Amino acid sequence: MARLVLKFGGTSVADVDRIRNVARHVKREVDAGHHVAVVVSAMAGKTNELVGWCREASPIHDAREYDTVVASGEQVTAGLLAITLQSMGVNARSWMGWQIPVRTDNSHGAARIEDIDGSDIIRRFEDDSQVAVIAGFQGLAPDNRIATLGRGGSDTSAVAIAAAIKADRCDIYTDVDGVYTTDPRIEPRARRMDRISFEEMLEMASLGAKVLQVRSVELAMVHKVRTFVRSSFEDPDAPGMGDFDNPPGTLICDEDEIVEQQVVTGIAYAKDEAQISLRRVEDRPGIAAAIFGPLADAGVNVDMIVQSVSEDGTRTDMTFTVPASDLDKATRIIEAAKADMRFDIIQSEGGLTKVSVIGIGMRSHTGVAATAFKALANRGINIRAITTSEIKISILIDGEFSELAVRTLHSVYGLDKVRP
Repeated sequence: MARLVLKFGGTSVADVDRIRNVARHVKREVDAGHHVAVVVSAMAGKTNELVGWCREASPIHDAREYDTVVASGEQVTAGLLAITLQSMGVNARSWMGWQIPVRTDNSHGAARIEDIDGSDIIRRFEDDSQVAVIAGFQGLAPDNRIATLGRGGSDTSAVAIAAAIKADRCDIYTDVDGVYTTDPRIEPRARRMDRISFEEMLEMASLGAKVLQVRSVELAMVHKVRTFVRSSFEDPDAPGMGDFDNPPGTLICDEDEIVEQQVVTGIAYAKDEAQISLRRVEDRPGIAAAIFGPLADAGVNVDMIVQSVSEDGTRTDMTFTVPASDLDKATRIIEAAKADMRFDIIQSEGGLTKVSVIGIGMRSHTGVAATAFKALANRGINIRAITTSEIKISILIDGEFSELAVRTLHSVYGLDKVRP
């Protein structure tokens, strides 16, 4: 007998028929003798509809009331799934975030989980084998009002609950059947990975892969929650679906569980990057803080910083990237603070793409970066900026070369070849 958390996303619970399919997945695990908690998202499109209603009511609205409205989508799904499970003979009960409670900070609309008391859920497991159907994305703020965790927050809810109840595994059911070496829509030869380390998955999620929300991977890594990504659209009763040790999908785990580590695990990409260059900045102590401090205060995420100093050491050029959606905001902030930043000219350009090569094996292998640079050069792709860490290389290129770059790098590292 194991303790499992199953999470189902919006497409998996998009209507009552799909909720019935989800219930079959849950019942399979219950019939196998496992204790099960289920975390659900709102039905596909419902959160967008609720957000739209808030904006229609008032373009500027109270974040606490916004949370009250948008959290209702998960509440509906939790209730419907509990009803469906009960009709199938499964002892199930729905839970809202405030009933557990999932305690968060006071940042309404983008709250962070601070504590979860899973004792009542565990007691019901042991007393009645009751399935807990939990509304994801929501918790209880210090002001005793509902708080939501931001878009994609149900993944975070599931991993946090798994940590709180000391689950053996957290299964994230979605509309894909695992984590691939790159986006299969770009590279048809992309392969589903059997296992990937927490660190690699964190890099892939933060660098453009959409499979999991970044904060959920962070939590899984900190609390060592073994997390499985699998498809809810496969037949719940198909052979192997109930195999506890080796179900279909991708296991995200500690790197110690990965026997054979690949040098490169995957290729991620993020489109709609923008580049800002400040020319002839006065080179003095504190100038970086003067530039990036106001941007951080405004919530602008800065990445890929490149600095080049003039020969006499008095001037420097500062180049960095921001999301294209933040370009106008960033340039306004910089222009307003020109006197403190002390630069001559600001230049900006959108329509760029960041392509990243990721793999824990890069720690112990040389020449990985050189391979990427040579492969891109052979394809006539110009590199605008480069950043590296122990397990990743990120390369900024013109957006028109996005798909070519992804396919080129995927091939040059042999990711399209079936492992023996």
